[in-house]
Amino acid sequence: MESKLEEQPGISTVKESKIEISKNVVIREPASVVFNLDQTVLDSKLDLPWKKNLFERVEARAQAMQQKILDKDKLKKELEKQAEKKIPKETLAKEWFNIDNMTLNTRAYLLDKLLPTLVAGMEHMLMQVEKKKLLSETDIPTKFDPIIYLGEYLMRNNPLYIKDSGMSGYQREMKNVTENLKIHITNTICNRVSRMKEKIKEKQEQRETISQVKVQVANLRKQALQEQFNEWILDPKGTIPMKVIQNALHDFFQNPNFKLETFCKQLDIADSMEQRLNKMEFTEYISAHIADLKSEIFEELLKHLCHSADEFREVIKTDMRRQMFVEVFLHCDCGKVGFLNRQRTLALLETFYDQSPTMLRRLLRNPRQWPLLEFEEIELPEFWGDKDNQKHIYEDFDNVFLEMNTSLSEKNASTKQSKLLKKPEELHKYDKYKKSTLLPSLPEQQRETIAGQDPNKILNEDLNSESITAQGQPKGATVRPGSRRGSRRMSLIEEPQKDSTAERGSRRGSRRMSVIEEPQKGSKEEPSREPVAEQGVPREAIVEEESLRESGIEGSSRESEAEQGVQRGAIAEEGLRESRRGPKGETIPEEQDIASTSQSREGNILKESKTSREVTSFVHTEILPQEENTQEQIYEGKLFMISELQEKDSYEVEKIISSLHFLLDLLETAKKKVEKDKACEPKSQKIEGKPWPGELLTCDLKKYVKCEDEEQAKLIYGNSRFTDLHSIIRNIQSYKEVKGRSAFNGVSLNLLQFVQFLETFVGEDAPLSASETLTSFFKWGYAETKEEKMRDLEEAIQNTSQIRRGLLLEALFQLWDSDGSGFLDLNEVDELLYTYKEGMEKEAMKTAKLHIQFPKPHPGQEVRLSSKQFQKYIELVVSELRGNEDQVLESLVEFLMTTLERSHFEGLRNSARRKWLHQIQHAAETSGVSLEPVYTETFKALTQDAQVHGNKKISAHISLLEENRLLPHRGAVLLRNVACTLDDAPFVLNKVLYRDMKGISFTVIDKGKPVHVPQVQHHGNIFFWNDSRKENEKNGSFLALPLQNAHMRIFGVLAIDTLRDPQKINIFLPHEIRFYQGVANVFSTAYHYVHSREHILHVVITGISWLYDIIPDINAISTYFIEPSPEQGSDYVLRNMMVTGPLGLTEIHKNPPTIFRKTCIFRDFLFKCIDSSEVLLASVCGENHIAIPLRERTGEALGALDFNIGKRKMLFYREFKDLQKMVKVTQAACYEILDELSGEKEKNRVLEIENAGEVQQAGVLFFRIMLQELQKSLRQLTSMDFVSLLLYDYRSAIQSNKSLTASQLHELEANAKLVPEILTAVILFIHPELESSHELEIWDKCKLYFNKHLVDSICAFDPTEKNVKVNLKLIGNYLKGHSRINVWKSHSIVMEYLYHWSHICLALIELKIKLSGAIIPPLPSKTDSCVYAKMPGASLLGTE
Repeated sequence: MESKLEEQPGISTVKESKIEISKNVVIREPASVVFNLDQTVLDSKLDLPWKKNLFERVEARAQAMQQKILDKDKLKKELEKQAEKKIPKETLAKEWFNIDNMTLNTRAYLLDKLLPTLVAGMEHMLMQVEKKKLLSETDIPTKFDPIIYLGEYLMRNNPLYIKDSGMSGYQREMKNVTENLKIHITNTICNRVSRMKEKIKEKQEQRETISQVKVQVANLRKQALQEQFNEWILDPKGTIPMKVIQNALHDFFQNPNFKLETFCKQLDIADSMEQRLNKMEFTEYISAHIADLKSEIFEELLKHLCHSADEFREVIKTDMRRQMFVEVFLHCDCGKVGFLNRQRTLALLETFYDQSPTMLRRLLRNPRQWPLLEFEEIELPEFWGDKDNQKHIYEDFDNVFLEMNTSLSEKNASTKQSKLLKKPEELHKYDKYKKSTLLPSLPEQQRETIAGQDPNKILNEDLNSESITAQGQPKGATVRPGSRRGSRRMSLIEEPQKDSTAERGSRRGSRRMSVIEEPQKGSKEEPSREPVAEQGVPREAIVEEESLRESGIEGSSRESEAEQGVQRGAIAEEGLRESRRGPKGETIPEEQDIASTSQSREGNILKESKTSREVTSFVHTEILPQEENTQEQIYEGKLFMISELQEKDSYEVEKIISSLHFLLDLLETAKKKVEKDKACEPKSQKIEGKPWPGELLTCDLKKYVKCEDEEQAKLIYGNSRFTDLHSIIRNIQSYKEVKGRSAFNGVSLNLLQFVQFLETFVGEDAPLSASETLTSFFKWGYAETKEEKMRDLEEAIQNTSQIRRGLLLEALFQLWDSDGSGFLDLNEVDELLYTYKEGMEKEAMKTAKLHIQFPKPHPGQEVRLSSKQFQKYIELVVSELRGNEDQVLESLVEFLMTTLERSHFEGLRNSARRKWLHQIQHAAETSGVSLEPVYTETFKALTQDAQVHGNKKISAHISLLEENRLLPHRGAVLLRNVACTLDDAPFVLNKVLYRDMKGISFTVIDKGKPVHVPQVQHHGNIFFWNDSRKENEKNGSFLALPLQNAHMRIFGVLAIDTLRDPQKINIFLPHEIRFYQGVANVFSTAYHYVHSREHILHVVITGISWLYDIIPDINAISTYFIEPSPEQGSDYVLRNMMVTGPLGLTEIHKNPPTIFRKTCIFRDFLFKCIDSSEVLLASVCGENHIAIPLRERTGEALGALDFNIGKRKMLFYREFKDLQKMVKVTQAACYEILDELSGEKEKNRVLEIENAGEVQQAGVLFFRIMLQELQKSLRQLTSMDFVSLLLYDYRSAIQSNKSLTASQLHELEANAKLVPEILTAVILFIHPELESSHELEIWDKCKLYFNKHLVDSICAFDPTEKNVKVNLKLIGNYLKGHSRINVWKSHSIVMEYLYHWSHICLALIELKIKLSGAIIPPLPSKTDSCVYAKMPGASLLGTE
């Protein structure tokens, strides 16, 4: 040990008396010396027992003395108190108290130093005078001199020498007066102490007051929470799942407006619904998490809890619906194969859709359209050229909304005019008349809702379509409570209900329920007492709010609900107003922080709640379409009108003021009636008349779907023939972290997909009775023949067999590849296979080799088989052998398993290496599209294996190939060191190796195989990055391995050396080299995994930019990727990679937020989308979402796109079709990227710009695929499609309509020029030499260029070729005057194709011009938290 310390510096570790000290020290000579020890440690060794006893005795004696002094002081104070009680106080001494500043100091001094003794002396002197009777006998001579006596007394009673002579009552009171006077003398100790005491006392009182107020606030908040508890729907035991409350709080804390993210850390969200909360537990649990919230935030919390209560009702309703669909699936799956036929399901949905009443069809989704129909099932001409609005997912969506907008605009104009023209008296009568006629009463017996409806009546009921007015509102139909999103959804279909008393008495009635009611001719409506959120708004308002983004109207029903729900909390806290005031009516400063805002807001909320509930029933029919449904907004709108008319005629202003006064009278009337409002009663505990049993049975449908690979793994565990493979299979199953995703195949639907498929068809607006009818219809209509059942059963058995084979062969491969290299030598495999059955099957195995294409031999003529190639080879061999394939394969696997000779040590080493290799891939999957974790885990695997299995200290670095643009004379490519081990970072990182420099890395690249240099000091061609290293220190081994992609193309080098190892000779052993090859292989897979996600994000950004130019009013688009969950036992999580805002600007996160399933009870639509790999339409927090999965080639979802379209129910058909185009092209680009990086397909290079590299190809891939789609669509057009276009004469169209106004004429002229100008732009792409020709300005000559040859040129045109030079400015001038809407309204398929083709070509040419920097993916760097990106070509398309 000492000799080692002498040889080199190190870390000296001293262990003595269980104390370990580590210090960096330099040992110059061997010596038994302890270095740099802490003095306290040395002193601790001197603690002997006698010393400890002495200290204890001294400490006890000191404590006793201290206690004696304290007791003495205490006794003295008690004696003083007793003396005060015996001696009466004399109030005459108080006359000395005077705080006049002129005499204050003198008075205090005299009272303190002289007067106590002087007064006592005067008293004794007077007593002597009286005793000697000197006053009565004035003539008697005496020797008594009062002055002398007084002087003697003062000298004898000097307080400096006499400690305690006793005090009279007068003196005692004088002492108190003195103390009080001293307090008022500034800059004295008494004054300062007094002020400190006053401040301390004041603060103490304030703290006590604040503490009392906080207790009151907490108690009143608990009362408000107890009231809010009644808003929730409860299980039969009267409890709520704690997980639901935790989710509600989590969503509230995540709101960025409140900045309460730190509160989320305190929430340990439960994994199951078993834990329940009753009213008291509910109150205590929430109170414990919101104790520090301010009053205004608490009010917002109450609103949020009201929203969450409504959301939970919808969750329960959805669960009820999904339970019906699960029951249907289990009923129809007679053979228990686990899937149903997708085409038969579609056919039944089409039949149900066709047989449904017209009004019900407007709630259902069209099964003949996307997303129920896949893109592959839609013909290309129909996909790109179909402009029939009737084929919208919602029947007649565009026409109804446009008609509603027109009628509402007319009504709006007439209403404004009537209000301005009528006199105040007439206005009062007019409003009264409107109130009496537009809101008649409805007989009680006619108030029926859907809860009592027989579900079988839906298909049989023939609704009278003539009763639907132009506005879409049934004549005389009852105004029922709207859905939860009532002000933005269509409640089109209504149907009788038997009993609605409970629902009418509830606070918000049948919320989120699109009721079905048969029109009642002549029925009258009763002024409802329901709150704003319950009022069924007129059909016109619903249509306008859902349809046109131009109107900018959004319903406010949820806000009104929240305000009403919070009113009880506001009333409870209102009582604190007086208690928070001080004695003089001033608010304590510390209290203001707690309750200053609540005192104003609570009263406002209470007023808003009362007025909004009652007064709407009188005036909601008079609200203009541009206004909200609350009375405050009406009031504000009228004030705004007054401010506008101040400079106009005063008579008009007086009319509006009179109207305003009438409105205020209505508000006062409403305030009187609000006390009788039944909205304060607890909400109904039923969902459309059905109670909640207390369980969410379908919150996790994956428990209904058995994982086949897990089932087969369990069967293998029970088979003793494969004992050696059990541990390997367990590792394989544990490493498979993302489970539970269903793969889309277009043929069949498993349980998850079937339930989601039917839920997408039914939608959220349809009542449960419609779902019940659908389930009955499905059970009756779904039938399979015996042959189909047998075929499905055989398919299920074959699938099970394939999974079992895959597990066995993968485990056998890993057993064989004990070093983790990732490949097997074909010759070694053949040698062992030929010994099967003593070589009797050798010829059959040679025949199998003729049917497989092996990979290219390596430079050493070695054919390496990967895991997939090995499995395919063994399956072909088994297919050539006689007997049942499953039995033959198991026998062959058993033979190979027993023949392979692997020691226990090799098995342990193999298991450890597999774990390290898995961590590299796991780092890629959980990196959030970043390579830094991949580099870290790669170097960690290398160093751990070197230490454990090689007893070495290694250094490593990774170099990637780059194109040499700066110094091309030094080689076409260069190697850049992108990552290295920590010790080598100053010398290696970011350094560049050229071909003309020393080194063997380029030799590795050229030969494609590893190069091992056992002793670098003797090689002569090794480049040392550390120039300061001495010659005698350049000892060690060096290993360079090629990094190859799936196509066996080399993209870099992994270099490992032992220069830092203290041993002079330490070479790499064969098993180490094979493991390092496995590391290089896994790193390559992880590297391309990350890059595939980067390329997909690049494509998505491009597609989003293209889409936003066409549909600019999409609220937001979020992109999510799935990752393995960091929590043990969870399936997967979602990472929010980027968010695109309303302006099309994309925010890309460096550290993407993680979303867990257990935190998304109210917004689990993304997880449903990923689970089923199906498109999903959902509504969350008043906003509609379209969730679209991004699928892998296997059909499983790798991520999702979330399109937030805001309050609008759905996009217009034109926008809906453009969204489909973007999604289809993006998915096709994803398939191509994944195929290329996985090696399944060769790289597809269509455009010249794609040869610039992978990054450039990803940047243009979206536009290239869209260009190919358009060119393919143009080829399918016939000559007749072009003839009608060329016969168009736009000049005659303009001349025939000269009587129009200037604006109408300008619009007509622009539309008339649409065809010639777009055709001219297309011609200029193909014939740029005609840009200066005047023939293009003459339509009759211009259209002569449009022929078959031009169409062929369009279909073969590559805008990125070098020889393509067009005038972008001129072409842009022809295109920019024509918006997307004008092209859509032209109803010309040819113009639709050419319009998109022109803009795609412009975008590609712009990308070609900006090739150097525009196509680089805008991913965050190490120092950025996020970046903002908007791809080139974003402003090329015409907008609306």
